[in-house]
Amino acid sequence: MKPTLYVLAAGMGSRYGGLKQLDGVGPQGQTIMDYSIYDALQAGFGKVVFVIRRDFEADFREKILSKYEGHVPVEVVFQSVDAVPDGFAVPEERTKPWGTNHAVLMGSGVINEPFTVINADDFYGRDAFEVMARQLSALPSDAKGRYCMVAFKLGNTMTDNGSVSRGVCAVDAAGKLTDVVEHTAISYDEDRNITFTGADGETHHLAADTPVSMNFWGFTPDYFDYSAREFGKFLAKYGNKPKSEFFIPSVVDKLVKNGEATVDVLTTTSRWFGVTYPEDRPTVVANLKSLHEAGVYPDKLF
Repeated sequence: MKPTLYVLAAGMGSRYGGLKQLDGVGPQGQTIMDYSIYDALQAGFGKVVFVIRRDFEADFREKILSKYEGHVPVEVVFQSVDAVPDGFAVPEERTKPWGTNHAVLMGSGVINEPFTVINADDFYGRDAFEVMARQLSALPSDAKGRYCMVAFKLGNTMTDNGSVSRGVCAVDAAGKLTDVVEHTAISYDEDRNITFTGADGETHHLAADTPVSMNFWGFTPDYFDYSAREFGKFLAKYGNKPKSEFFIPSVVDKLVKNGEATVDVLTTTSRWFGVTYPEDRPTVVANLKSLHEAGVYPDKLF
């Protein structure tokens, strides 16, 4: 069974100042998503599912989905702030959905095969998709709790234009994930050291070769059941906080720690890049132009 590509495209891109998922950064106006989907199809993925918000559905269907017709089966699901289990209320001051793992939950009704979760606005590279496709395609049909992720080196995922959030990973000698912690506000200091502010309020340093999650996860469908369970626990504890977020790394870390899942940490020769801030855009445009000129991508992807 071919794996499915699940694209998280519901974010507004508030730091970027618009719907960066729809921004044409390639030489022919291609979006970063176009490259991810092209690479995924080349690697052997069989279906694409997008999670978006209903308020930009019309634009998304016109500018994005129409180009994939005839190339790959596509489905759309929706993330909204009021998508919570019975018995839970949404705080009046809550204005946005509940984070990346909440977005993943929205796909539970349409995905019944191993699947890969990616961000819509991150460029992961061809090799990363090939590595992931091989891993998921090799799983037995009844596999449960055998997950994976593609790790990138932190120093290759930084921007000079502000702070970033990353899932910082610890890996054992067998290549299994043992710990993943979502750190926000990771940035360079004046000496080009990579730092973040810990829960203790102190500044901590991270090595440039620290493996981090860029939300490139491989799951089997049982992950939806675990996510639903953990979302209920999350809401019971944090649901009254208007800015709380239900992150993928937090759920994965809990499943690993309690022995319900294992996560193979996959390595790749691909180099990540993305548009977190408007100032990042020229670099992304230049990188994609170079890849076309090198023959990695054809002039027209779809």
